[in-house]
Parts: sequence; structure tokens; C-alpha cells
Amino acid sequence: MTINPNPGEPWVIATDAALTFLAEIRKDHPDILFHQSGGCCDGSSPMCYPASDYRVGETDVQLGEIGGVPFYISGSQYDVWKHTQLIIDVVPGRGGMFSLDNGRERRFLTRSRLFSGGEACPLPPR
Repeated sequence: MTINPNPGEPWVIATDAALTFLAEIRKDHPDILFHQSGGCCDGSSPMCYPASDYRVGETDVQLGEIGGVPFYISGSQYDVWKHTQLIIDVVPGRGGMFSLDNGRERRFLTRSRLFSGGEACPLPPR
């Protein structure tokens, strides 16, 4: 399922630092995607994969794009986060074990904020 949020308030955005880091990764891996982890092995980190190495599930929801890269979340995570804007940032540290940010001494991090009353976009049916 693809979501087309209100252009004024997308469900996922990225900081300038995250976009710069993303461009660095795309030099090595041009065709990638993000998937917001559900918290298993790598906590709640946004995971960055080569698009050809990750199979998007039929219940995954595309929240939008950051830096031209599609950003997905599992359906169960979407149900929890649907009233929240995800803000992708970069911090020092190691990325998830299978994520493309691993080994670069920086990693992506999801920050969030709740939409206020008039901001939330109409939600698609699940």
C-alpha cells in the first residue's frame, strides 16, 4: 500500500545530516530503500537496504520518500505510528547489522513527533 500524505505534512522527513549521509551511501549503492525496523534485532532503527536485497511485504506501508529513496514501515508498526511524523536523523555509532549504514561510524536514527489536531493527514483504510 502506498500513502500519499498531505504535501504540507509528510509522514516521513529527513534532516540535512541524514540526506547528506544518504547521498554518501548512494554513491556505493544507488538503488536502495528504507524499512522502519519493528524492534527485533536492531532496536527501532530505520534500516537501509539495497532495493534488490529486500522484499517489501504485502502488509508493508510506504510512508513516503526521503532523498528520493522509498521509506516503508510494516503494517503493524504503521498501526502504532500512524499519528506520528517520523524524522530520520544521523548520530554517531554503528548501524544495524544488515543495514547499509553499518561500518560507517554513523547510523540513521528515527525521531518522531505527534501530529497536532489539524495536521494529521486523512488515513487510508487498512
